[in-house]
Amino acid sequence: MNLTDYTYLLNKPDAINNRYAETLDNVLTAFPYFQSARVLKLKHFYNQDSFNYNYSLKVSAAYTTDRSILFDFITSDSFVSVQKGLYEKKLEELMNMSVIGSEHIIIEANKPVVDALELSILTSINKATATEEQKVEEKLDIGKPLEFSRNEKHSFQEWLQLSRLKPIIREEIKIDINTRSDAELSGAKKKNLDLIDKFIENNPKLTPIAKDATVPIIETISEDTSHLMTETLARVYLEQKKYSKAIQAYEILILKYPGKSSFFANRISDVKILQQNNN
Repeated sequence: MNLTDYTYLLNKPDAINNRYAETLDNVLTAFPYFQSARVLKLKHFYNQDSFNYNYSLKVSAAYTTDRSILFDFITSDSFVSVQKGLYEKKLEELMNMSVIGSEHIIIEANKPVVDALELSILTSINKATATEEQKVEEKLDIGKPLEFSRNEKHSFQEWLQLSRLKPIIREEIKIDINTRSDAELSGAKKKNLDLIDKFIENNPKLTPIAKDATVPIIETISEDTSHLMTETLARVYLEQKKYSKAIQAYEILILKYPGKSSFFANRISDVKILQQNNN
């Protein structure tokens, strides 16, 4: 990819095709912190409605020095807008496709021909035999690109967090006294004695609390974060497999948007199916 092509893609990111995307992969392999190339690849996944988009978004955030700039870009009109006239252009090409001549199809023995009706039936059968979990994931749009609006920075930050926290395993360092030199032992002993002497010298005293003293009661402040709850955040929890949080999110959304209560209730039922199958 030369400079002219790259500048063209920066000005018109909707023009990225598979050939350009492969070239961008080579560029990112050589220059992993090339941020503009990363967002161009991200835009390509978004245009393709690819399941790779969500993962690529996290990778782009990891390589981005200022994530607020990345957030502003993915919520901008130039990013979320679909190239105008793209579908109309494709439709026009199909409608204007000319058919030259005709062809007689001879059906050979033992070679059944699958027509459009049979193909439709086979497709329906394949869909019917899909597992329940796959159907639920399709209904919940799991794997589809997450779309954040400009007022959903909280949802974006939640998405960038790890889906599962793993405990940090620290190796214990044991020091064998026998392997330490006499100088090290005497130095450590002197340091400990100095600390004890300093403590005795200060003579600290604890003042007891009077019996009739009033002890202030600190009340826990319950912060209402329901205003931060959005459908996108609920989807973030789903993508992270945080099913309990996703259910709680949809319960809050039912209270926020009563008109869509049946829709969110169905989502809760579907999430519970995933939760049961993944326990």
